[in-house]
Amino acid sequence: MNTIWIVIPILTVLMFDLGLTLRVKDFYMVVTRPKAFFVALCGQIILLPLIALGLGWAFSLTPVFFIGLMLIACSPGGSSSNIFSKLAGGDVALSVTLTAMSSLLTLITLPIVMGWVTAASGAEVGITLPVGNLLKQNLLLMLLPVVIGLLINQFFPKAAQAIDKVLSKAAFPALMLLVTIFFTQHYRTIFAHIGRLGLCVTALILLAIGCASLLSRLFGITGRERRTVNIEVGMQNAAQAIALATSPFVFNNQEMAIPAILYSLMMNVVLLTYVAIVKKK
Repeated sequence: MNTIWIVIPILTVLMFDLGLTLRVKDFYMVVTRPKAFFVALCGQIILLPLIALGLGWAFSLTPVFFIGLMLIACSPGGSSSNIFSKLAGGDVALSVTLTAMSSLLTLITLPIVMGWVTAASGAEVGITLPVGNLLKQNLLLMLLPVVIGLLINQFFPKAAQAIDKVLSKAAFPALMLLVTIFFTQHYRTIFAHIGRLGLCVTALILLAIGCASLLSRLFGITGRERRTVNIEVGMQNAAQAIALATSPFVFNNQEMAIPAILYSLMMNVVLLTYVAIVKKK
């Protein structure tokens, strides 16, 4: 069974639910709180792919896993990051807006970076990137659901709140179901590579959070905003990476999704630990 037919509805629901929590005025935060936006978006769009590039080289990943790791690093912020921001006492409104902005920006940056990565690493194993198909899939699965959700929230806010109450509770279990199914299908390959690849993925998360915290300190971002920036940079949209890796219209490679599966598991472990440390302090 191709997991794409499971991940497509999950990704669509996640992005639709993100739109339901957005308002047009939320985007004004780009002007009113530029430092937090600058640090978070630079961390996600520029720093994270560079960290993944270095780790892929340092851990000598195979071309398929290297492309899969870069796919995670080039993906937008995870749609559940607002939940973690809330748990950590962060700025939820800032978290939601940052996730939306990164989702929009990566529509442009992801094809550019992944086009270069695939050309550099995928040629020797026959992996190519149909950029046109990638753009179409992202527009349908990423942008359109967000816009529809935003419009519903703009004109029917009570209905948006009611729908969000249901979807926000179902989204995370649905993602874990996807991870479980994928893990069951590919457990032999996962266990064969879990040592090196697992360490590499965990290092990506830890370095992302550490570098985001360092950047926040350098730019004088403190308290709730810093916690939100740390979570946003450290939490990427694993569902999108899985969708692009397994899609018959893009990479059509189940093995390429394994870094995203391991990432989704370790991401929750690391961020829950981060939340516990923050609460203890």
